[in-house]
Amino acid sequence: MTGPGEPNDQNGAEGPGPGPMPPPYSYTQGNLPPQPQWAQLPGPQGPQSGARPHTLPEASAWTALLSAVPWFFWSLVLVIWIAGAIGFTWGWIVIAVWILSGALIFLPSTEELLAKYLFRLRRPTLVEQQRLGPAWQQLLRRAGVPEGRFSLWIQESDEVNATPTPGHTVAVTRWALYTLPPRHLEADLAHELSHHLGGRAWLSLINFWYSIPARCGLIAARAVARLMRRVPALGCIIGGFLLLAYAGIVLAAFTFGHGYIWPILFLTPFIAPPFLAWLNRWQVKEADRKAAVMGYGATLVQVLYGWQMQHQQNLGRDTSRRAQVMSSTPALAERVRTLEQAGGIPPAAWG
Repeated sequence: MTGPGEPNDQNGAEGPGPGPMPPPYSYTQGNLPPQPQWAQLPGPQGPQSGARPHTLPEASAWTALLSAVPWFFWSLVLVIWIAGAIGFTWGWIVIAVWILSGALIFLPSTEELLAKYLFRLRRPTLVEQQRLGPAWQQLLRRAGVPEGRFSLWIQESDEVNATPTPGHTVAVTRWALYTLPPRHLEADLAHELSHHLGGRAWLSLINFWYSIPARCGLIAARAVARLMRRVPALGCIIGGFLLLAYAGIVLAAFTFGHGYIWPILFLTPFIAPPFLAWLNRWQVKEADRKAAVMGYGATLVQVLYGWQMQHQQNLGRDTSRRAQVMSSTPALAERVRTLEQAGGIPPAAWG
C-alpha cells in the first residue's frame, strides 16, 4: 500500500469478466484458528458498544492535515510560477481559479474521474458485485455506515490491501476479491473502509485535490531523473539547470526572507519524505485498529498470514535501513502486533 492519495502505476483498464478463481488459502474454513473472544462491535442485532456517531473529524484525522502542508505549499509555488510565466495581469486569475476549483470536489463525478483516471481503478463487474455485495452490506451494518455513502472499486493488484483513495472511493484489490473467503473478504473491506471513517473522507479529498499540481511536478522531476540515467549528457544539463535554479530560490529565501518559515518550507523536498512515509505507515496501522474495534482483528490477522504464505514473504523486513524509513507500508509483523494489541488477541489463539 502507498501513501494516502498516491496514485498507483498499475494498469486498471477494464477488461472482460473475471477468469478462473485462483487457489484459495492454504487452510480451509473448517480448520481456521479459533476466534478469540474480545470486545467487538456487534451487528444490527446487538447494541453497538464501541461506536458513536462523530459530528466532527477525529483528532487522528486532523493530524493527517500535517501531510497536506508541504503538498499545498509546493502546489502554490508551481501555480504562482505558472501565473508569473503568463503575466500577473492574467496570472492572478489562474491563482484564483485554482483556489476556487476546490468546489469541484463536491460533485460526485469528480471523485469518479479521479478514481478512474488518476488511480486507475475500475468498477466491479456484475459477477464481482455478487461476490462483494453480502460482505459489503454486512460491513456497513456493523460499522453503522449508511448505504450509498461510499462506492466500491477494483484495483488490479496482487497486494493484500489497495492504495488508500481520497473521498468516498473504497478500493479492494483483485487478489482479495478472488482469493479470500467471504468472512476474510469482509475483514479486508473493513480495513479499506476504516481509511475513510472518522471524518477522513472530505479531509483526504481536499488534501489530495490541492496537492495535484505538486504531484504533477514530482512526476516531472522523476521523468528528469530517468532521463539523466538513460541520456546522461542531456539529462545532466537539464538536471543541473534545475538544481541551480532551485538552489538560487532557496538562497534568496534565506537571504531576503523574514523569519524561517518560508525558507524551511523550501527545504521540504529533503525533510518531508521520511515524515510522509512514517505518516502513511501510521495511517495503515490506524485503519487496522479501527477494523479491530469493529470486530475484525482476528480475521484480519489470518488474512495477513494467508497473504504472506501465498507470496512467500517474511513478516520482517530484509531491506536496507533507508528502504525501511522511506517505505509507506508497515511490515506485516508490525500490523499483526497492532491488531493483537488493539483487539487483545492472545498469542495462544494462533496455535
